[in-house]
Amino acid sequence: MRYKGYEALVSFNEEDRILHGRVLNTRDVISFEAGTAGDIEQAFHEAIDDYLEQCAESGCDPDKPFSGKLVLRIDPDLHRDAYLEAVRDGTSLNAWIAESLRARVFEHRSETEAPVSAGPRAASTGP
Repeated sequence: MRYKGYEALVSFNEEDRILHGRVLNTRDVISFEAGTAGDIEQAFHEAIDDYLEQCAESGCDPDKPFSGKLVLRIDPDLHRDAYLEAVRDGTSLNAWIAESLRARVFEHRSETEAPVSAGPRAASTGP
């Protein structure tokens, strides 16, 4: 489920016979519950709206869904090899990594046929 840029995962608790949801793309803990499938989306929307309202009232910025910036720590040899592949492909390392990740995500999701955003090509940032 998605709402205002936030994405949630819903699971069913058999013991309590309740649907439980949690927001995935924020460091803050946002969860919600409902007794029926028809009510879970509304509970999600209310949880996000309440979260944003609480942030506004307290004067703090809400934790925004992913910014698109990623700090990546990898082996120096892999860094070099990826850079060389990017150069061979005539693209920046940033764009090459983004395209590689996109291809891997697409491959992983192909069984469920969930769409993968083509997204804008990443800007060149060099090695």
